[in-house]
Amino acid sequence: MADEDDRNLTEPETGGEPVWEGQVYTSADGTRRVLRRRPPVLEACHLGVEFDDRYILHDINLKVHKGETLAIIGESGCGKTVFLKTAIRLIAPTEGTVLFSGIDLGELNSRQLSEVRTRIGFVFQQAALFDSMSIGENIMFPILQMNPRTSRSELQDRVADLLLEVGMTPEVADRMPVELSGGMRKRVGFARALAAEPELMLYDEPTTGLDPIMSDVINELMIRARDNHKVTGIVVTHDMKSAKKVANRIVMFYPQSRLDEGESQIVYDGPADDIDNSKDRRVTQFVEGIAGERLMEMTHTRSE
Repeated sequence: MADEDDRNLTEPETGGEPVWEGQVYTSADGTRRVLRRRPPVLEACHLGVEFDDRYILHDINLKVHKGETLAIIGESGCGKTVFLKTAIRLIAPTEGTVLFSGIDLGELNSRQLSEVRTRIGFVFQQAALFDSMSIGENIMFPILQMNPRTSRSELQDRVADLLLEVGMTPEVADRMPVELSGGMRKRVGFARALAAEPELMLYDEPTTGLDPIMSDVINELMIRARDNHKVTGIVVTHDMKSAKKVANRIVMFYPQSRLDEGESQIVYDGPADDIDNSKDRRVTQFVEGIAGERLMEMTHTRSE
């Protein structure tokens, strides 16, 4: 039996969705093959995170399939970044599970979890570069974590290639993070995340604080990562222009504290190019940037 990875151009189209177990197709050499279902790259099952007796995330069920770029949008405080950190278990969930390629992260020991994390790249909101390391050393860091015996010449070649990929010259490798602009640091953070050749990339507000041109540079880098490196991506953002450009699919979280009992925290889950047609006023207000009821709530709170 062949796994989905064995498919070729004669295999039936699946629209990016996982194939059904038992589906049969004929390969190029005439061999009949039976496919097994590929698990999602990331799956959250009834995920909940509670801080100080208050749920930030509650009963989140979400699947991200191979090749997708998913954008998670929503106002501040709705749990977007908490979701990303819980997805790689930087935060332990209060309830529920997170599966990475079918592996329950909650069942792994620290060594096993570290190994899984090498398959995931994380682009932090403020780049999170190591201030005491040069740019080159920052980018080398994940490579050496995976293979400490990598030769110096290989490391230098890889750093140069990654810097060129994010639109920077190899000479930048000798500079320190403090010498770079915010946009340059973000691109170095991007290069570092790509260094380990991850299967999944997590982006936390990648365009925050950038001018419109540099924001679009980051958008293009995310698209290239998907197309050239075949990585699956999850992008947390407030930037609707960015979300619509880079994502195949958009999910919108709503603050748990403002939901009615039993109401899902995910108020939109669908194609990026269809979100403007949502009939949910909460989605429309966010997408169009309309204060609406939120302004009324704030005025009411201040008057109490």
